[in-house]
Amino acid sequence: MLLCGIINELDRDGITDACHRNVAYFFCQATDSRINNATAVLRGLIYLLLDQQSSLLSHVRSEIFTNILRDPSLRTTYFLIDALDECVTDLPQLLELIAQKSSGSPRVKWIVSSRDWPEIEERLETAIEKARLSLELNAQSVTAAVNVYIRHKVLYLSQLKQYDSKTETAVQEYLSSNADGTFLWVALVCQALADPNVRRWHSLAKLRTFPPGLDSLYARMIEQIGHSQDAELCKQILAVATIVRRPLSLDELTSVVEMPDDVSDDPRCLEEIVKLCGSFLTLREQTVYFVHQSAKDFLLGKASDKGSNTASQEAFDWVFPSGTENVHRFIFLRSLDAMSITLRRDMYGLGAPGFLIDSVQVPDPDPLRTVRYSCVHWVDHFRDSVPGTNTKRDDLQQDDTVVHTFLKTKYLYWLEALSLLQAMSEGVIAIRQLENLLVRIRLIPRQKLRLT
Repeated sequence: MLLCGIINELDRDGITDACHRNVAYFFCQATDSRINNATAVLRGLIYLLLDQQSSLLSHVRSEIFTNILRDPSLRTTYFLIDALDECVTDLPQLLELIAQKSSGSPRVKWIVSSRDWPEIEERLETAIEKARLSLELNAQSVTAAVNVYIRHKVLYLSQLKQYDSKTETAVQEYLSSNADGTFLWVALVCQALADPNVRRWHSLAKLRTFPPGLDSLYARMIEQIGHSQDAELCKQILAVATIVRRPLSLDELTSVVEMPDDVSDDPRCLEEIVKLCGSFLTLREQTVYFVHQSAKDFLLGKASDKGSNTASQEAFDWVFPSGTENVHRFIFLRSLDAMSITLRRDMYGLGAPGFLIDSVQVPDPDPLRTVRYSCVHWVDHFRDSVPGTNTKRDDLQQDDTVVHTFLKTKYLYWLEALSLLQAMSEGVIAIRQLENLLVRIRLIPRQKLRLT
């Protein structure tokens, strides 16, 4: 939220100064493998920079970023990166680059945000000129900003629900008293109050069910989900969403989650099912995301507040009653089932095996839309389902047989699908991992596979 405000301010100031300023930004998100790595950060910054100053295009070959920053024609440029702590791949290299380049040119300014992680502070310490702003030490300013946000949300709710002045005041006072300087807490509570099923006269009673603190709110949401008629379905969706490698589209979700009959082909029903998962998940452009990394951490038993560790661990035990290995196995087996049904020769009707990939037109609807994730990541989940040295499971030989059957009947069609998805490099890695996994499974003595 803070970075969004800074970006808006820089853009607003730049309206009259567009010829002399660039503003490039990137928002990291740990739950999405497409935007949680250093390569994606640099790619995003470079793209926005070139989009604003096309004269820098000449550098798009070797040492792109360094050459761009050295270009004497480069205008004053602001780079903003949100949530550095959610960059899970090559973060040390990214931090080193930021520290080096921040002192390389007076025209380049860096603004980054992160949780208070010592390893991040340590690597950025080498930057020569820097200013550190700790939100914990500026709680008064944060609270003031949150109160402005609360006022904005309450005005919206008042218009939506036709609050009288007494209700409007009560809602604003409760939010202000319990927000604890957290924008996300306010957003989640207001989202719940805006639900069409919450009548105006029930708003205050509904409001008081939300405890202060983000982790306490998550615990309350888990409790509500657990008492709902769709608790088992929600548990399954939350478990899958927590451990998949990237956010799933609604179509992909139907392949790896056991949906009720007559639901998988109805987008509106699928959207309603995602909404049943409390406020842990949100839907953007038909793709399911966690509302925030803290929501995912809570379900994994990693609550940000140490005082909430018990509630967070209970949430983990509810979502993963048999551990994460079983969920990985469930996704792996569901993926093989979906691919076995869907994959066939010439999925896109190209008619010629030598068709250039750049010339391929994806049909509408895409026949691979439900198995895109499964094609690329089923081996990852198979690997993560194989127990460690301290865990025993008696179904490994069964999994070996299932994989053998799939490869025997669908191997070429799977490779074709990977090609159409432009994921052959991931496929090569998957095949190597698969070979090692199958060898490992066959070397485990049968008696070690039995549960004690």
